Amino acid sequence: MPVITNVDDLKRLHKRRTPKMFYDYCESGSWSEQTFRENTSDFSQIHLKQRVAVDMSGRSTKTQIIGQDATMPVALAPVGLTGMQHADGEILAAKAAEKFGVPFCLSTMSICSIEDVAEHTNAPFMMQVYTMTDDNFNQRLFDRAKDAKCSAAVITVDLQLLGQRHKDIKNGLSAPPKLTVKSVADMALRWRWGLDMLGTKRRFFGNIVGHAQGVKDPSSLSAWTAQNFDQSLNWDRIREFRKMWDGPLIIKGIMDPRDAREACNVGADAIIVSNHGGRQLDGALSSIRALEPIMDAVGDKIEVHLDSGIRSGQDVLKAIAMGAKSTWIGRAYIYGLGAMGETGVTRALNCIHKELDTSMALCGHTDITRVDRDILLVPRDFSDAWS
Repeated sequence: MPVITNVDDLKRLHKRRTPKMFYDYCESGSWSEQTFRENTSDFSQIHLKQRVAVDMSGRSTKTQIIGQDATMPVALAPVGLTGMQHADGEILAAKAAEKFGVPFCLSTMSICSIEDVAEHTNAPFMMQVYTMTDDNFNQRLFDRAKDAKCSAAVITVDLQLLGQRHKDIKNGLSAPPKLTVKSVADMALRWRWGLDMLGTKRRFFGNIVGHAQGVKDPSSLSAWTAQNFDQSLNWDRIREFRKMWDGPLIIKGIMDPRDAREACNVGADAIIVSNHGGRQLDGALSSIRALEPIMDAVGDKIEVHLDSGIRSGQDVLKAIAMGAKSTWIGRAYIYGLGAMGETGVTRALNCIHKELDTSMALCGHTDITRVDRDILLVPRDFSDAWS
């Protein structure tokens, strides 16, 4: 068993054990990947203040995320094609999150369906929703989420158009993978992945195939998807989605204070400051740079969470100190899933928790809910040097 001390250890294993097209799907951004890179590198510009001779016993990283108890301010973000990183990936990730005590959010573009995840877990999970033009599908998705007792709906608002990711095009990304000489040769080197995939029946987009009108198989899915992502989306349209779902609502993809105010106006319970992991608008600011102006605009009116770039417990601590109520991780847990299945997701969560707990203590705090900006050294122009 390899020694795992941080998320990067899992990332290296993930790269070795998962077919290239799915590793690249995870580890890529749009166009030049500037935003993808800066989502992580910008955290290094923020420094922590060490305090000494402080009683560090009795520490707690416990918090609440949309009223749900959590062992630390981290949720597993919705990630498409998770079931291609490892067989039954969404089920395994949800089980790991449940045992660890943090929320899990299922993607609309998951391989395992809402019903699959609900059948194999006991804790409520969140359901992520893309803004489609097909309202019959939308309402049925919300209804299925209610039947599964999902704890919240997460509406992603930054995917009206798909940002181009060069690696996906070059790799011929598909689920399940198309059998070409190149893909078969690659998968043959990842025999453990292949054996696991042969042992599951879940290889298609389980929330769409058989549920969307006219989508009976993967070949009809791409045409339906191309036609149904709603390029005309506006805030009035989001109000219609709010009426379809009467539970807690989170809006994901906010990067501007004006959009944060609009999210408050449509009745959202929380927003996620997110640039989709650098996979949409390349050249946009990193999420951590965008956080403070949004906190200034709406931080006293709504829960503000942060997604994109979190790879360590120190990143979590910095985001919380900057004002975020919670953070969301995508790639960090996918590395673990691709490397070691459910065990790998748990390893990722353990690494992040240990780093968070230790760093919080060395900054002189014993309660994550009481951490504030006083523990940080932030460059003067970090968030407001732009015109």
